[in-house]
Amino acid sequence: MKRLLFPIVLTLVLVPFVACAETIEEKAQICAACHGKKGVPQEQPFAVPIIWGQQFGYLYFQLCDFKSGVRKNDQMTPIVESLDRGELTELARYFAKQPWPEPQQPNASHDVAGQTRHADKAAVCTGCHKQGFVGDGSQPRLAGQSQAYLEKTMKDFRSGARGNNPGMTDLMKVPEPDIAALAEYLAGL
Repeated sequence: MKRLLFPIVLTLVLVPFVACAETIEEKAQICAACHGKKGVPQEQPFAVPIIWGQQFGYLYFQLCDFKSGVRKNDQMTPIVESLDRGELTELARYFAKQPWPEPQQPNASHDVAGQTRHADKAAVCTGCHKQGFVGDGSQPRLAGQSQAYLEKTMKDFRSGARGNNPGMTDLMKVPEPDIAALAEYLAGL
């Protein structure tokens, strides 16, 4: 019960501070409550994404999607509702300029890496996320992202629960064990 209530209580506490925060650094500190002060979310396993060093275009589009309601999240939506497009741009730029953190996730086993190569051939992940899964422009970096977040996101795309990128829904029609392997492999890069 405590685990379920924490994000709700945290959101209720943070929303008034977003409206009061004046500088982009103050607004970014509010983000750090969930996304981590040094870029690594505190809760383990962290199903909150790493946003430090993420691609600017991707961050901006996701913030806009939360604001418009195209992407739904009970914690993010109330926080971005009070921000204008300029502030969303500033936040995306601020986090994109931060160094990618080292979340210290283990590398995938040789077997999982092989399974991932097979899954990548089916879904063609590197077509958008680039060689090394570092992303580009509006395509997110996946290398080193939280394993729990990656797995949940891929499953949400697969089921249609996350609908702000319909192409991903089609691409994630890979077997569920492949999703788990992809998440483990990508997190360890």
